Amino acid sequence: MKKLLQCMILMALCLSVLQAGAQDNYEIQVYGAQTMTKGSTMFELHSNFTGAGTRDIKNGVYPTNHIVHETLEITHGFKDNFEIGFYMFNALGDNGRSAYVGSHIRPRIAAPQAWHLPVGLSFSAEVGYQKSQYSEDDWTVELRPIIDKTFDKLYLSFNPTFDRSLHGLNKKDGFVFSPNFKASYAVSSVFSPGLEYYGSLGPLNNFSPANQQNQQLFLSLDVDFSPVWELNLGYGFGLTDATDKSIYKMILGRRIDWHHKKS
Repeated sequence: MKKLLQCMILMALCLSVLQAGAQDNYEIQVYGAQTMTKGSTMFELHSNFTGAGTRDIKNGVYPTNHIVHETLEITHGFKDNFEIGFYMFNALGDNGRSAYVGSHIRPRIAAPQAWHLPVGLSFSAEVGYQKSQYSEDDWTVELRPIIDKTFDKLYLSFNPTFDRSLHGLNKKDGFVFSPNFKASYAVSSVFSPGLEYYGSLGPLNNFSPANQQNQQLFLSLDVDFSPVWELNLGYGFGLTDATDKSIYKMILGRRIDWHHKKS
């Protein structure tokens, strides 16, 4: 009971002090609960190609069909359970769709290991801007609890995410429930195939009809070929009419421990 109360206090503090965008197709990732250790930095390149997406301009937003999204993410650990991430979104496409799109910033805090919780637990808040040609809402906030657990070779992570428009077409909708889930299984010390689910179900007080919700399922592969590198590959397909039909994604990351390099 004491540990549960501590978790509730942590979540309440985060919600009260952090004002934090939807992932869209820039950073397609289900987060794990662990944060970067103090003094270490992760450089990640998110590369996503929409093989079959929207083909017409809608509400002033460019179509997503055959567009490449390249996102640079830099995350630094300031404490062993606190990090800050920064994103730079870019788009590559024909008909004037190539541009720098915007940036987000994301502080995240994790439950200390001294709590000895049965699951990994952390909370991130993300706030940022995207140009209106690429998003119906240019300023957005995202609140993301992160819960994960490893059972021998099976890894599970759940991100019950809440998004909100701060300025734009959907500002009046309030918070939108966007759950993400990942399950992977380590078939060897290097390869872990899995499934990743990304949803956006609509405002909390009035979920959208099923055919208007965004829901995607990804076949993924994590490749652990080095303790300082990370590689995630995936192919995703839309489960509803409102979702892009096919997306290919890759996340390539390099971790640097600055304290270790100095020593």
